[in-house]
Amino acid sequence: MVLNERSLAPKPRKITILGSTGSIGCNTLDLIQRNPEAYEVEALTANKNVDLLATQARKTNARFAVIADESLYPALKEALSGTSIEAGAGASAVIEAASRPADWVMAAIVGAAGLEPTLTAVRRGISIALANKECLVCAGDLMLSEIAASGATLLPVDSEHNAIFQVFDFDQRPAIEKIILTASGGPFWNATLAKMAKATPTEAIAHPNWDMGAKISVDSATMMNKGLELIEAHYLFAMEEERIDVLVHVQSIVHSLVAYVDGSVLAQLGSPDMRTPIAYALGWPARIPAPSPKLDLASVGTLSFEKPDAVRFPAIELARQSLRDGGAAPTVLNAANEIAVAAFLQQKIKFLDIARTVENTLGKLSGITADSLEDVISVDNEARAKAAEEVSTCSTVVV
Repeated sequence: MVLNERSLAPKPRKITILGSTGSIGCNTLDLIQRNPEAYEVEALTANKNVDLLATQARKTNARFAVIADESLYPALKEALSGTSIEAGAGASAVIEAASRPADWVMAAIVGAAGLEPTLTAVRRGISIALANKECLVCAGDLMLSEIAASGATLLPVDSEHNAIFQVFDFDQRPAIEKIILTASGGPFWNATLAKMAKATPTEAIAHPNWDMGAKISVDSATMMNKGLELIEAHYLFAMEEERIDVLVHVQSIVHSLVAYVDGSVLAQLGSPDMRTPIAYALGWPARIPAPSPKLDLASVGTLSFEKPDAVRFPAIELARQSLRDGGAAPTVLNAANEIAVAAFLQQKIKFLDIARTVENTLGKLSGITADSLEDVISVDNEARAKAAEEVSTCSTVVV
């Protein structure tokens, strides 16, 4: 919130949410609607969920509502009839929403589709709450360059990166030895390879601790989400790949840790509720109340930690290798993963084929670079095409 110099009274913060109908967007709006006087909603965007988008826009009196699927524009226009809310549709309208005069933008569009809108918001030099890890995975150097040029503030929303952000002493960077990302392990943490080979989409999206969308839930099941988060952490905190560890922590209470050279290890703890990191980003640099369940360590009882099994979960090493390879390898990794996960959810490939598809695609597109947004989009498209070829060669279809 900012102060109006004339009255010295709090002035509502203008908010835009890119991806308002997903779990992050809905949780953000939940926080905003608990204190409506503190916020004004400038723009909301969604992919296909017209009904929910229109409901959100009406409840918050948003100025602009955008549906990415252009064919759904008439339905959105009809749903907003009788209001002063402007309706838009298509990729260009999503970009327009990102360029609107907000003070704070939640970047929560899932996947590489969120890259261009997020970059558009970054160029305005405002506070960006980043829930789209693919922006840094696909275009980390480009994102950091644009942030430096515009003076934008990047606030990580992923629970792991938000936790690190809270305990990372930026003024004593040389004193930091490493950062440690925690992982829930997903629904297959104790499963055998034989069981994982037969896993269905329904089983893969049944996350034991977090309520997430299908794609992110599958990423958690393969632990590719932790690989993507490792790449994101590399860019967010300027840490070399070998100084980023991953530990499986099934209770999802310790959200990540920072180890210092004197032996101190600082951790951020909390109940597994995304409203906590969202509230931290929404209120930053202050803290605001959130309705998340209060942590009761006595009732939790035990906190356990294990190293991830590289044989059953090869995705983390694939992400590490993409960082070591450099260039556009992380872009290829992300694009191939998005294609493979979509194919799995459509029951075209089996669960273990996801990592194989990513690995084979990386092998076919090595040594390429991407220095501009156009380059990133080109590499992303090429990687998707190669990954689709890999999917088509999978001999076993889930039935």
